[in-house]
Amino acid sequence: MSIPDLAALRDHAIRVLGEAGVPTPEADADLLIGHVLGMSRGQVQAKALVGAPVDAEQVMTVTEFIERRALREPVQHITGVAPFRTLELAVGPGVFVPRPETELVVQFAIDALAAVASSQPLAVDLGSGSGAIALAMAVEVPHAQVVAVENSPQAFVWTTRNVRRYGDDRVRLVFADLADALPELDGTVDVVASNPPYIPVGAVPRDPEVRLFDPEHALYSGADGLDAVRALVVTAHRLLRPGGTLVIEHGELQAEPIAALVRAGGFTAVASHRDLLGRDRATTATR
Repeated sequence: MSIPDLAALRDHAIRVLGEAGVPTPEADADLLIGHVLGMSRGQVQAKALVGAPVDAEQVMTVTEFIERRALREPVQHITGVAPFRTLELAVGPGVFVPRPETELVVQFAIDALAAVASSQPLAVDLGSGSGAIALAMAVEVPHAQVVAVENSPQAFVWTTRNVRRYGDDRVRLVFADLADALPELDGTVDVVASNPPYIPVGAVPRDPEVRLFDPEHALYSGADGLDAVRALVVTAHRLLRPGGTLVIEHGELQAEPIAALVRAGGFTAVASHRDLLGRDRATTATR
């Protein structure tokens, strides 16, 4: 393929991704081209308008990336980076790619943590994955101490990389299962937050990016999808001090059963919260 300039390269990329059924071909083309050329999406669009030149090596790399994306590999796996609030997290095979919905969910945890009347409030992220929730809390509530808990060896590699980059000395990373994590902190934690696996084992995610590339341990959790949540509620009740806050991300059809589990687990002030598309996405409660 002969590519005379950036405009032609961008047009080609958009066409290939569109024909492959990628839902956002223009945005993904701009992100992948920008990653190779060191440009923002806006810069890619502006440079394309004036027909900026691209060299053969850049064309080859962009073409490879577009072919991978056409096979529905997530953009974040191709670039190795997932933006999350103010962070740029390292991600790849073996770790769940953080989603924009979680950026909204973590705000509840950040607000609760910032409101604690303590010079050094304590938060725990159970099932931390990339470290997105733990690190967002630590960066945005800089006087807090945060513990990130992860039990997948594959994901732990990515958690470690991100904690080393952003965690300073305030984020402690622990390899443990959320069901029995951190007994030494029982009754002392101010905020417990989690985006646990919540898809029923028999359900198949619609999106190929999720079905083919996200790790199963971060997706599936028993016949009804709530096994991890059951364990999470017990652990959170054990860890939290009286008055502490629990924040759980979940699927859009799970607000009612999760509210019932949380109430049965000894929590009060149980509330569900919707995302920007109006779907139930998070539950908060008080110990």
